[in-house]
Order: sequence, then C-alpha cells, then structure tokens
Amino acid sequence: MKAAILGISGYTGMVLLRLLSEHPDVDEIIPVSSSKAGDKILSADPGIGKAVMEKTAASDGCMVDMAHAVKRKPDVVLAALPHLASAAFCDPFYGKSVVIDLSADLRIKDHGLFMKAYKTAPPRPEILEKAAYGLCEIYEKEIKSSDVIANPGCYPTCTLLPVLPLAEKGVIQGKIITNALSGISGAGKKATIGNLYVERTENTCAYLPGQTHRHFTEIKKEISSFDSSLELYFTPHLVPLKRGMHAASAVELKSGVSAEKIDAIFAEYYSDKPFIMLKGSALPETRDVWGSNRCDIGWQVQGNMLFLFSVIDNLVKGASGQAVQNMNIRFGLKESAGLKMYGEL
Repeated sequence: MKAAILGISGYTGMVLLRLLSEHPDVDEIIPVSSSKAGDKILSADPGIGKAVMEKTAASDGCMVDMAHAVKRKPDVVLAALPHLASAAFCDPFYGKSVVIDLSADLRIKDHGLFMKAYKTAPPRPEILEKAAYGLCEIYEKEIKSSDVIANPGCYPTCTLLPVLPLAEKGVIQGKIITNALSGISGAGKKATIGNLYVERTENTCAYLPGQTHRHFTEIKKEISSFDSSLELYFTPHLVPLKRGMHAASAVELKSGVSAEKIDAIFAEYYSDKPFIMLKGSALPETRDVWGSNRCDIGWQVQGNMLFLFSVIDNLVKGASGQAVQNMNIRFGLKESAGLKMYGEL
C-alpha cells in the first residue's frame, strides 16, 4: 500500500511518519511538504528511524511536492494540514485515492453550523456531503464504505467516546458539563507567545469557554444526532503537558437508571473495541495512554449524577493514530495494525 502524508513537518505529520513506518501493510510513504520539497526528511525530523527512510526510498528520503505525490498514485492520502486549507489542497486526490482529512474542513455537514464554528463557509461543500465522520468506535460501518473520511478533533474524541453510548441508550438528561484539559501540542506547531515554555510551565488556564471554542459545535452536533434534548457546557483548558488530554463530564441520570445499568451499557458498547479500555470506577490518567491509540474511560455514579472521565494522547487517538485506525478500517486491515495498545513508561 502507498500512503501519502500531506504536511509532514507538523506534529501530526511527524507522528504519522512514525506510525506508518511500523505499519505492516504500508510499503511506501510519500512525504509531502510544499514549503520544504527537496529537503531531506531528517532535516525536518531528526528523530525518525531507519524504517521511515526505507519506506521513503522512492522519494530519495526527501520531502516532495504535490506533483510528485500525484504521480505516485497513493492508495490513501492522510492530510495533516491547517483548518480551512486542507480540503482544497486534497483536490487532486478525490475520486482517485481514499482521503483522510485530519483538519476540521469536512467534519460538520450543516453549513450554518460550520459557519458558526469557523466564521466562513465550508471550503469544499460538494466533498463535505460525501465525508464519513471518522470517530472509529461509533461510525465503523460508514467508514468502511467511504472514500473521504473526516478525522475528528482531539477534544471531540475524548469527550464523545464516553457520552455517545449513554445518549444513544437514552439514560442521561439535561446538561452535560464538560471540563477538558489539553497538552500544549494540541495547539499545533506554530510560534506563538502563549505556547512558549516560560508561558505554559507551572501554569494552567481555561480558554474559549462555552460556544466560543470551535470544537464545541463539532461535539454538540454529534451529541444532538443521538439525543437533541441534551445541552452541552464545554470548557477547554491548557495544562503544562507536552501531550495528553483529559475530559471530565458531569450529567444527570434519568430516574431509575442504576450504576449497574451504566456498567452494562459500556460493556455492551465497547467490549469488542481494541482501543477502548473501560476502567469502571477507577480514574484514568493521561500517563497511562501516552504514545498509544487508547482511550481509557472511567465513571462514577453519585446519587442521580453520573461523572465521566476519559483520557487520550491528543497526537495519537486525538489525531494521527485515529487517522491510521480509520485507514485500517476502510481498507479491511487489522484495526490495530501499526498502532500501540499500551502507553509508554
């Protein structure tokens, strides 16, 4: 299989390089960077290993431009590009390759909601209609049959995986109050003062609370697709971690719903999902999933309130790892191929 990575010099592109270098079904990686075409991959990412160099031999170990990538006719294109630029940049590949877009360009089909979140119209509305939402554990059937897959964001992935099974079963009601914590890499690889070490170390803050954060709309539309009566109150936070994400949600249970009922719903929904680890009443921690494609979920019932806890590595399950998982599902490969089931020490 030939896999093209668009935008390999960013954090998600660099993680994709590593994951695909160890993927048993990927024979060739086509590393695309429009701004650095012709430069050696090692110059942008000195940490890559020999396996990456072997799989980029057709590019002579160099980053290449789009024209080169199109000529190589990749089976799959993984676009790790900025929001509002990615979908258009993928134009040469639609209808020829499976496109997995890690940006937000294809995640929200409702044009009004997209405008609300991103203050502009969807960049490729005709492609948007064809895109499957790539939350792997929820939309596996749709992913299997789609040639365009919108890889979810990290906040939506971490927040939705505990909530959606309960929304579908109709056991929760009212307000979902979510506080989510993100490592600094979630902001991407751009030089901004707020991301400097001196600014972020020993410092935690909330930012863009409620509907002002662009991922609010993505999370809310998914919850509403299962239960439109549920409200969402979402507050993201930056914490002094390189990578990692933790989401804590509180929601009221409907009358008569027991703790045993919640246990049974999660067991039924996720028992055969390789990247979901159910922790029960234990509280998950980000260090347990660092470097892995896992989402660990814990929960506690206190009276009529349900408290949900989930953790992911924002660069893996929250971005590049889920993209590879989507690729595996779409091509009928082993779902865990090239992905780690365990966190690094």
